[in-house]
Amino acid sequence: MSRLFEPLTIGALQLTNRIVIAPMCQYSAHEGTAGDWHLIHLGNLAFSGAGMLVIEATAVSPEGRISALDLGLYSDANEAGLARVLAAIRAHSPIRVAVQLSHAGRKASVRPPWEGGAQLTPGQGGWPTLAPSALPHAHGDQAPEELDAEGLARVRAQFASAATRAGRIGADGIEIHAAHGYLLHEFLSPLANRRRDAYGGSLDNRMRFVLEIYDAVRAAFPPERPVWMRLSATDWIAEGWTIEDTLVLAAALQRRGCAALHVTSGGISPQQSIRTAPGYQVPYSRRIRAKVGLPTIAVGLITSPELAEAIIANREADAVSLARAVLYDPRWPWHAAARLGAQVWAPRQYWRCKPAGIEHLFLDSHG
Repeated sequence: MSRLFEPLTIGALQLTNRIVIAPMCQYSAHEGTAGDWHLIHLGNLAFSGAGMLVIEATAVSPEGRISALDLGLYSDANEAGLARVLAAIRAHSPIRVAVQLSHAGRKASVRPPWEGGAQLTPGQGGWPTLAPSALPHAHGDQAPEELDAEGLARVRAQFASAATRAGRIGADGIEIHAAHGYLLHEFLSPLANRRRDAYGGSLDNRMRFVLEIYDAVRAAFPPERPVWMRLSATDWIAEGWTIEDTLVLAAALQRRGCAALHVTSGGISPQQSIRTAPGYQVPYSRRIRAKVGLPTIAVGLITSPELAEAIIANREADAVSLARAVLYDPRWPWHAAARLGAQVWAPRQYWRCKPAGIEHLFLDSHG
């Protein structure tokens, strides 16, 4: 029996297998609202057979978008656009769908990656960015505005409002984005947070705002549905955020009822030095899982079914998360099930495509 295709429970949420489609920005929204691109893109991934699909970084405010083309959940139009997409998925697929709530902080106001990804000034159609301290992300970027007490309260309220909207449209769960150098990660890392108030300095102070955001989202989202967090386990820079810091934060989140951790790394600075290899971030997931006991989702160059299976079988993570591998092969879970001798959900309209000799590959929604 394949361990990768065993069911998994995150909070009270039941997943049919341990494959998660990671959030992947599409830079294709209009004023934060999902349109036909998202209907096609997410609808396609909903047929993948994965246990859960996490919708891309979804900004809690206009200024919290990475780019002007980013998805948001801060207006009635945004809510209606995502509701349309989720309704279509619900009608045709049993996949669980979560929303990743995000604020880009000082990494906001940039061009889409196919236009170079450089930060835009207000004169170029960009906007002033926000951060814990007035430190730019990269050389040549504009310095962000340091959030004051009023600004912190506003961001907390924006996360809570977006969580309420996510609950109304039927999201199965919420992932809070506290990784990759965006606003919440900026508060955690001493490389980006130089505050001298209750939100800066000590580890407890730097964690304070992130924990307040978790509490605000948890209170605003239906209690029977899980909330979890994506964290960068290390900054890959000396004097930055470390795995030891992550273990402390993970324990604090566990005490608050956090359902899982999605474990990634890096993103706080262009100066990072990352040594990549297949599964290179999995050791962080393993340490968090062993030390804290929270369910973990591992990510990072997990491209082969055999590697994914080994990660689960060796108890290094409770689920694996795939991003670019699924863009390249949207039926990755089907092919993994065929390789590992497992079964996977597929729409009946597609059953006749199964390879000869694998008669019991596909399950229907009631399988």
